[in-house]
Amino acid sequence: MNNRLIHWFKFASPQSFYPLAGKMIPWFWGLAAIFFVAGLYIGFFVAPTDFQQGEGYRIIFVHVPAAWMSMFIYLVMAFWAGLGLALNTRLSSMMAQALAPTGAIMAFLSLWTGAWWGKPMWGAWWVWDARLTSALILFFLYIGFIALQAAIDDARRADKAGAILALVGVVNVPIIYFSVQWWNTLHQGASVSLTRAPTMATTMLWGMLIMALAFWMYSIAVALMRVRAIILEREAHTEWVKELPEVKN
Repeated sequence: MNNRLIHWFKFASPQSFYPLAGKMIPWFWGLAAIFFVAGLYIGFFVAPTDFQQGEGYRIIFVHVPAAWMSMFIYLVMAFWAGLGLALNTRLSSMMAQALAPTGAIMAFLSLWTGAWWGKPMWGAWWVWDARLTSALILFFLYIGFIALQAAIDDARRADKAGAILALVGVVNVPIIYFSVQWWNTLHQGASVSLTRAPTMATTMLWGMLIMALAFWMYSIAVALMRVRAIILEREAHTEWVKELPEVKN
């Protein structure tokens, strides 16, 4: 058991994780492509028309997975940032930095697609609804994390400052999730729940879940690519990086 732990712990080193990430990236890109094709086909060509919202509801096959990922990535980012702050592990902070841009993209995509859905359903592109406002705050937290790290030249200080901001911002995630239950909002409640049966057709549910997997695979692939770039940048002074074929060439 101890030998297995030692085997896995070796990947906590940037030098060991860099080649491992390179091997995993093509697999996650491949899975992302497969799930995107399947999810979009089911969502736009197989799933039935909603009896209330018509064809306009199909934007949920992008909106809902993006919203889920925006919250999930933030929690993972905060976890890695907190781990780096507590244990002073270099790779943990690099992982947090690598996840932030993808999380910001997901948050922006959820806001943008939500506006496109809201216009025909609510008659307005934007309302200061509890869920929309807290989702906008999440987007600003991502931007703040990225900007704060970019503004500090020393990587260690930047990691610590970013970690504190990320950990403080975690409180916003449950606010987003439970906002439709805590306050009277325009935003509809969750159609998928772990505690009750889904309130949508089976094909709609499958399309949404497959799209969620596609967004998940995409996020992992992009994060791994970005963390490899961060490793090269931060470890440029080390001998092992100087010996890499991609650096030599």
